[in-house]
Amino acid sequence: MNPIAGKNIVLGVTGSIAAYKAADLASKIHQAGGIINVVLTPSACQFITPITFQSVTGRKAYVDADLWGGESHVAHIGLGHNADLLVIAPASANTIAKLAHGIADNLLTVTALAAGCPVLLAPAMDGDMYLHPATQANLEILRLRGVEIIGPGEGHLASGLIGKGRMVEPAEILGQIRWMLSQRGPLHGCKVVVTAGGTQEPIDPVRFITNRSSGKQGYALAQSALDLGAKVTLITGPTALAAPHGVCQVDISSAEEMLRAVLAETADADALLMAAAVADFRPVNVSHQKIKKSSRINSISLEPTVDILAAVAGQRVQTGYPRRVVGFAAETQSLLENARAKLNAKKLDLIVANDVSAPDAGFEVDTNRVTLLHPDGRVQPLALASKNEVADAILQIVVEWLQV
Repeated sequence: MNPIAGKNIVLGVTGSIAAYKAADLASKIHQAGGIINVVLTPSACQFITPITFQSVTGRKAYVDADLWGGESHVAHIGLGHNADLLVIAPASANTIAKLAHGIADNLLTVTALAAGCPVLLAPAMDGDMYLHPATQANLEILRLRGVEIIGPGEGHLASGLIGKGRMVEPAEILGQIRWMLSQRGPLHGCKVVVTAGGTQEPIDPVRFITNRSSGKQGYALAQSALDLGAKVTLITGPTALAAPHGVCQVDISSAEEMLRAVLAETADADALLMAAAVADFRPVNVSHQKIKKSSRINSISLEPTVDILAAVAGQRVQTGYPRRVVGFAAETQSLLENARAKLNAKKLDLIVANDVSAPDAGFEVDTNRVTLLHPDGRVQPLALASKNEVADAILQIVVEWLQV
């Protein structure tokens, strides 16, 4: 379900010290399965050579000499017409100005005029150049034409100054590319809500009850839904993970906060994938001050947290939304029995059961071994796989539901 695989992507590289980052971006696109054609402007060749790109992509890198070479004047036509996406990274102020005003005086700009595909620009220049009214006006012209613009970021610039003008990192650009190429997927127009990570139930201002959930499975589900073209809201507890590019992220801490977010976001959702590991209990009393060791407190009274899936089931009875709900059961014993009971009690459309006591599945690892239980009694075991592959399998079921 990788939307980059097999797609023709033209990567334009312009005259900027950030051209070295373009080589990393080209490598990442190639590794993701993209068919990449790199076009360098004459100024770009002053910073980096075509052979660098040929080395990381295995394909010829184009320069201005190719405009009048063996393919004569049609090189730009072939590049532009075959492209699924045109990316210019780094995009200099000069090239941005040319694109805004239709100037085609090199292979890259004439290819841009010939291309009928979506366009993504990653500006890179000194801060004063970026903030100049002419540059801002040119960027606005391009935005009005539907060109996507990512960045620039702030930080140390080649001039020695600190400001806004740094090209965003290749990994972030790759995420934007992946999102742009997924927009015509089978879940286009559908809203999918995913919960991820663990919750934190406070004991005092510095301590809390939580669990070992890393959020990896939930984040993988969010990425798979994005890859299929869905509009994705990711409701996430505290985690070290970076959210997939393109999600609407809602940060929460406690089970109560997650309940409110889930009910609000699923009021018009097509599917809820409840992968978060919500705490089952919370302290009855929360101290407003740090509990000192000298206080000799030796017990904490607990009470059950809110049952989010039960609340969602009640909302579905009233409104019909979310249309489909997938639950998760992380168990250490009686896996299928406990999961089946949860499936029935919460009126779920599917439950994903996994034994979190297994060292290669469950919390904090990159693989998972799950069993899918359906309301009609079907039991669908999945072999050990990456959490991304597990997510893809679950989302294929969601696609079958929502396309009916």
